[in-house]
Amino acid sequence: MSRHVQVTFDAHDPRALSIFWREVLGYVHPGPPGADLPAGADPLAAWDEFLARIGVPAEQRNSRSAIEDPAGHGPRLFFQRVPEGKVAKNRVHLDVRAAPGLSGEERMAALEAECDRLVVLGASRVRRHEPAPPMENGFIVMADPEGNEFCLD
Repeated sequence: MSRHVQVTFDAHDPRALSIFWREVLGYVHPGPPGADLPAGADPLAAWDEFLARIGVPAEQRNSRSAIEDPAGHGPRLFFQRVPEGKVAKNRVHLDVRAAPGLSGEERMAALEAECDRLVVLGASRVRRHEPAPPMENGFIVMADPEGNEFCLD
């Protein structure tokens, strides 16, 4: 029997980091429990209303957030507030598959274009690794707004 996977991020600002990753991956924020959101409704506003209604103090409302693949294929990403900052390199990271099936300069051009888009969203470019066939197709290492490394692959 296979298992579903959730990837959890420690964060200072779970809401902001979830919004960043939502835009990177094309994911969505799910609505609160029992909510039937109309098309076009803002799920984050619905969460704000839900948390206020059940009495969660304002200072605790950004303690967690989550995003999901709307097609149901990718893992759920969960963001939880922690007091400490990031102090070392990630031991696990996400590879964002931005150029599947491409190779050489066409691949690297597609990765550069995606890198530019993500920098506008708040990511930082760390370094580029050039293709080295036959084992390496080339990739770009980046960091999200809180410093978590990921690769454009």
